[in-house]
Amino acid sequence: MGWNFIVQIARFQRVIAVTRPNNQEAIDRYWAEHPELNELQQRVQFLYFDWPFWLRFWKKGPLLSMIYYYGWQFTLAIWLWRKKLPIDLVHNVNFHNDWTPTFLWLLGKPLVWGPVGHHPAIPKNALREFGRKAWFQDRALWTLKQAFWKIDPFLQLSKRRAAHILCMNHAAADALRLPAHKYSIVPSVASEPVADVPDSGTDCFHILSVGRFVALKGFTSTIRAFARFYRELTPADQHRTRLTLVGSGPAESLIRALIESEQIGHCTDVINWLPKAGVAACYESASVFLFPSHEGAGMVVAEAMSYGLPVVCWDNEGPGRFTHPDSSLRVAETDLITGEKQLATRLHNLFQSPALYKHEQQLARQRFDTAFNWSVRGHQLRQVYSAVLENNPLTVNSFYATEANYCGPSA
Repeated sequence: MGWNFIVQIARFQRVIAVTRPNNQEAIDRYWAEHPELNELQQRVQFLYFDWPFWLRFWKKGPLLSMIYYYGWQFTLAIWLWRKKLPIDLVHNVNFHNDWTPTFLWLLGKPLVWGPVGHHPAIPKNALREFGRKAWFQDRALWTLKQAFWKIDPFLQLSKRRAAHILCMNHAAADALRLPAHKYSIVPSVASEPVADVPDSGTDCFHILSVGRFVALKGFTSTIRAFARFYRELTPADQHRTRLTLVGSGPAESLIRALIESEQIGHCTDVINWLPKAGVAACYESASVFLFPSHEGAGMVVAEAMSYGLPVVCWDNEGPGRFTHPDSSLRVAETDLITGEKQLATRLHNLFQSPALYKHEQQLARQRFDTAFNWSVRGHQLRQVYSAVLENNPLTVNSFYATEANYCGPSA
């Protein structure tokens, strides 16, 4: 995401991009392997900043990494201030969360902050089966977030000093209590367009889900919803139906045990790791993307829609807002048991109705083209920067529109 934001910004502006030194080797190798991007490369200058090892050896795990990130942001601003770089605008492409501040306002230039993300709390009934440790970690992190929202003076200062804030979803704007003129909805996720997906030549109804095996991603709901859908099929239809899970993580043993208890091991594949081409092949062979994640984002949703896959998900601030507003495949995230039954019903509807399936395919492709193609992000950012530099208010604060209207500055 960070790389693609830099590339999209550089399409229209010169960029001084700052990242950690451990990324330099990969960046240099990429430029060397893509000489056709030489013109783009000329518009990007990379600077590298980090703490010495003796100040960051303890950076392990999500909580300590966030503490390190907080300090890195502060010292980065001081390091850049001393360099006195020739810049017109500063953009903090942040760590996609709404509870750690930016300090780049110290540079005294117009500041764009974000995309700032927000994950609503995982519902208790969806978290309980992952054990007490997972419950404690999630609730401890949620408590820490609330403390930052309420008492961190630098977070409040970031909100005031930012000329404009990009939010991944409306929940982020609500958590930060932002006025409408202060923010735009610009998801951090997007994907590259793909050529027309070839027909697999089979009549297999292949359901795919991709992500980390953690409570946030909702894989247990994926399994139970598929199992319910599968049991309602005739033996002949069962024979041409399959579920594939691509991912790994601490909940893998729980997921495998649930697959066994639901007696769907014979029609379910669990793949821990694939190269990029292998993941692309999974998308190409899939019929539906089932993703009942509780998160406020979802890179894989953008990827799935780039392949024209209908997305079955919760009606939430993440995948639920990413999918086309006319889609009928979202399910209210109120009661887990009822919701999983409805997820199974959505799968059954797609399986039984070729007309509905084709319609949802068209909606997925349309949504990708107008909202989740990386090139769209470039135009969004260009319009935001133009409005900020010209001190014009942004009159559209939602990305749910045609590309021409995204974040357009007022006349």
